[in-house]
Amino acid sequence: MAETKYDVLGIGNAIFDVLVQTDEGFLARHGMTKGGMALIDEARAAAIYDDMGPATEMSGGSAANTIVGLAGFGARTAFIGKVKDDQIGRLYSHDIKAANVSFATAPANGGPATGCSYILVTPDGERTMNTWLGAAQDLTPDDIDAAEVAASSIVYLEGYLWDPKNAKEAFLKASHIAHEAGRQVALTLSDAFCVDRYRGEFLDLMRSRTVDLIFANEAELQSLYQTSDFDTALAALRQDVALGVVTRSEKGCVVATRDNVIAVPAFPVGKLVDTTGAGDLFAAGFLFGLVRGAGYENAGKLGALAAAEVIQHIGARPQASLKQLAKQHGLPV
Repeated sequence: MAETKYDVLGIGNAIFDVLVQTDEGFLARHGMTKGGMALIDEARAAAIYDDMGPATEMSGGSAANTIVGLAGFGARTAFIGKVKDDQIGRLYSHDIKAANVSFATAPANGGPATGCSYILVTPDGERTMNTWLGAAQDLTPDDIDAAEVAASSIVYLEGYLWDPKNAKEAFLKASHIAHEAGRQVALTLSDAFCVDRYRGEFLDLMRSRTVDLIFANEAELQSLYQTSDFDTALAALRQDVALGVVTRSEKGCVVATRDNVIAVPAFPVGKLVDTTGAGDLFAAGFLFGLVRGAGYENAGKLGALAAAEVIQHIGARPQASLKQLAKQHGLPV
């Protein structure tokens, strides 16, 4: 097999995050479903933004957060996602490159502005997202660089990509190229509401071996198999995919193959501030362990460590060196 240029290449919606700490009343006033991700139009985005208090603004997007986390561990990474050539798009591009991530997707010259997600964080640390995809929905198969995909050990895709039609085709093209080159393809289910929208298609991606590795949390897994019983859902997942990793908040995670299930505890957390990016950073740690050949249990521990770091501050990008944290805790880097 040819040498790899990247450990992990992520493909996802390039979204700029606007985060604000607020109360349940704000969610009720705007008719939001707490803890979920709703797709909104530009007019609703403006209405929410106008009503928000002082905000923290930073580059985001689910797969991009994972890729930045991987770079923080010292992995070789790349990201494919669409921004517009506007002020926020240029800021996004600068941020991701500054995190040591290769980002060569050509920005859009026309069309909608760079996408934004308005993220409301309630006092219990739960995050509620309202996402206007903007330019992100214009990611097309032409944006997939075949050579870059083929030179990546793992291609990582986000379930949110299933909302824009063109991105769906880009996703399938990338999976095909990766498998032709003997690489692995990972998918995160992203959100229980996203699973509700595309359950049949996600199951087909798994059963057709379009994806090799699935990341999900408990709610997403139970939505996927339409059961409230965790063990039933896990048994079904083990039949449908070669490797499944399910996060269970404070209960840690389970790593499931056809032959075995390994439970890994959560990492202790001083104070839960904001759950934005918890799943994204867990995936970063797990994928890092996987590409380093550290074994499933250590991969789970690296994921738990990264998730614990990100939920103790506002925003979905790590503030501490994940590499140093892993070393401090005796984990392989």
